[in-house]
Amino acid sequence: MSTASIPLTKSAPLSFETRVRSLKLAIVASLLLIWEAMARSGLLFEDVVPSIVVVVAALGGVLVDPVFYSNLAITAWEVGTAILVGGVTGLAVGFVLGNSRFLSRAYEPFLYYLGPTPKIIFFPLLIMWFGIGPGSKAALGALSSFFPIAIATAAAIRSVDPILLRVGASFRLSRWQTFYKIFLPAIRGPLTNGFRLGLGIAIIGTVLAETKLSNQGIGYLIIQTYTTFNMARMYALLLLLFAIAILLNAALSRLARRFGA
Repeated sequence: MSTASIPLTKSAPLSFETRVRSLKLAIVASLLLIWEAMARSGLLFEDVVPSIVVVVAALGGVLVDPVFYSNLAITAWEVGTAILVGGVTGLAVGFVLGNSRFLSRAYEPFLYYLGPTPKIIFFPLLIMWFGIGPGSKAALGALSSFFPIAIATAAAIRSVDPILLRVGASFRLSRWQTFYKIFLPAIRGPLTNGFRLGLGIAIIGTVLAETKLSNQGIGYLIIQTYTTFNMARMYALLLLLFAIAILLNAALSRLARRFGA
């Protein structure tokens, strides 16, 4: 039999999602290889860039340490309070500005001016108002998350199709019914993105405040390991904080998809 008569089969192309996951794994593997190469190169002090094996061992020690979980609970309370206060106020302010052209022209520029400002400069004021306990850290997180949520909400409100509002008016919907049945479904996608960004910034603001003046919380543990030059434990805490932020972001995305965003 000649080779020309043998049918040639083509392998099925990889799906888009498989290629994306493969690229993500390749990026993570490359970063780990670069890290391990730096640790073994001797270009930096060994304790500054410890081996991945040392970091993993420190990570295991952190995961079985009750002190970590007690401080994690403090940070979780601060971040939860921050995103609740910052989210509700940001949603309310964004809804008002998005519905009023006059108020938007008068006040919305202040959001864009103050939004990029590092909120840590307000921390001394927050300490005077809320004390040195968890309240001032939650306040800084709320202040940080307020701006992206308010800006995203205002922009989303203005993008609602006017036809939908006229339909609601024809059915004589109340303000609350208009918000719940027309505005909320229409702005769900942009609003979710605003809350995801606000959550990330709230975590940054809260942990940053804990590193400045605190005796509890994940930020306090991180700065404590830095001052004692326990770099492996510091990297382990940073990895855990990074993983927690990813999980929260993924949970928020899944919740949004579940409700049709």
